[in-house]
Amino acid sequence: MFGIVRPCTHRLSEGLKTEWMAHLCGLCLALRADHGQLARVVTNYDGLIVSVLTEAQTGATEAGRRTAGPCPLRAMRTAPVARGEGARLAAAVSLVLASAKIRDHVADRDGLLARRPVAAAARRVARSWDRAGARTGRALGFDTAVLVDAVDRQTGIEALAGPGTPLLAVTEPTETATAAAFAHTAVLAGRPGNAEPLAEAGRLFGRLAHLLDAVEDQAADDAVGAWNPLTATGTSREEARRLADDALHGIRLALKDAEFADRRLAHVLLAHELRASVDRAFGTTTCAHGAPGPAQGNPYGGGAPGPYGSYNPHGGGNPYGGGPAGPAGPGGPGGLPPQFGSGGPQQPRKPRGFLAGCAMFTWLCCTCQICCAKEYEGPWSRKKREGCCYNCDGPDCSGCDCCCPCDGC
Repeated sequence: MFGIVRPCTHRLSEGLKTEWMAHLCGLCLALRADHGQLARVVTNYDGLIVSVLTEAQTGATEAGRRTAGPCPLRAMRTAPVARGEGARLAAAVSLVLASAKIRDHVADRDGLLARRPVAAAARRVARSWDRAGARTGRALGFDTAVLVDAVDRQTGIEALAGPGTPLLAVTEPTETATAAAFAHTAVLAGRPGNAEPLAEAGRLFGRLAHLLDAVEDQAADDAVGAWNPLTATGTSREEARRLADDALHGIRLALKDAEFADRRLAHVLLAHELRASVDRAFGTTTCAHGAPGPAQGNPYGGGAPGPYGSYNPHGGGNPYGGGPAGPAGPGGPGGLPPQFGSGGPQQPRKPRGFLAGCAMFTWLCCTCQICCAKEYEGPWSRKKREGCCYNCDGPDCSGCDCCCPCDGC
């Protein structure tokens, strides 16, 4: 799964979480229904925003939902999923852009695509996705040629870019493609007056997508000598952050100019979660459980330990901590042995083997326990762990300059 808007489901209210999952599953099933099982691999978090915007303008209806059967990614549960023109447009856009990405990787001879047989197979898949996306686009009145043209221009722009080239000249093709997709949701929803503000929101969203991708990949690209927009144009991270913040503000203003039947989910994704995506890319925020602090049970805040250290009831240092207060104890740096907890001694369970651990890891991923569970058993070590997003901070609407109430924030 990929995309820049990757909300932690614990930052969404139950109602918005259900709606978000309905659009995500709706995109996946629209890809399968119109283009076959293989097409489902292009399901992405950003593509579903097209479906969200369409429904935000029309309002949720019974005809816009159906009950899908059990799925491993939903822990084999049924669920209501989005259907209709918004989901189909999201599928068409996702297919065409994924096809362009494949062609770009083939041209760059990345990884296995450097091998001719693999590259030839990838080209065939890309051509079939191009045709399929164009076919669905025509049925919806959307010309996917604007997406293909934008991606084709990207290669030429990157080849000419160098130090001093404005970064926005490099992001322009992505902006044009996303603007066209966002604007067409107004056509599908029967709200032509929304086309202009949504095109502006889409243009700025495309800019953000390109910027954040460049920021997150810069270190890896520089390490292998790959092309990166920031490095090629000599743009500093500070300037990239300024452009990102300007785009965030512009998206909020554009959304205020559009008319929606129910803007809540669109607002949360494009205002709050997009802000979280920018902070994540630039390393300016973390989940509450990612570092010691109040959310970890330390009432004294910050990264410093509490007044009793680790397990030490006598104040000062930990006599078993291995630091200046004393040598390492029988349990190592943590003090007490790991099998001794609040419930008394427990015999540690034998770790799983490699293959059994791989099977358990797959199950934990498919049932979302690694992300969302309060507690799960490590696939190989069998140690108790907490889901990585279980205690994420909720969004804060204070100072929000959008004109709608937030559900659950």
